[in-house]
Amino acid sequence: MTPSFPRMHVSLYVTNIQESINFYSKFFNQDPEKIKPGYAKYLLNQPPLIISFVENKDRVQSNFGHLGFQVETLEELQLRTELAKSLNLISKEEKNSNCCCAKQDKFWVNDPDNIQWEVYYFHEDAEFNDPHFHISHEVNCCTVSSHDVKNSCGCNASIENKENIKTEVCC
Repeated sequence: MTPSFPRMHVSLYVTNIQESINFYSKFFNQDPEKIKPGYAKYLLNQPPLIISFVENKDRVQSNFGHLGFQVETLEELQLRTELAKSLNLISKEEKNSNCCCAKQDKFWVNDPDNIQWEVYYFHEDAEFNDPHFHISHEVNCCTVSSHDVKNSCGCNASIENKENIKTEVCC
């Protein structure tokens, strides 16, 4: 039997390494292990994670999903929420939401390149995802830039020609 991996590694491209170091030092509540020109690396013990940031604004992706941490107790979530609030990091809080077919309490933060992180407590499995993301005939799931993009995403997106509208994928 192969043993489990001891630590996960993630590498993210960022626009400005110093802004990212400032944000992640607060969010992770620790300083980076290594800083080099255009590079920073954090070694987290809980959860075991090696995460590095590489300054390369041309490779920052706007359609990246999100990353997150699951905490073990509601008390830990409350402590982390209070700390994140005191550092003015929280972009959104959710209680009893259904996400990823699970009932959760959580908060969200966005890094300087708008990568979303969730910190959540898992209550129980759910039979459905958040109704906010449910596609219905009355409500558009998202807004895209053209009919071609709408056809490629397979949902009922509305179409607009404006800045900051999804141009490749949807939902």
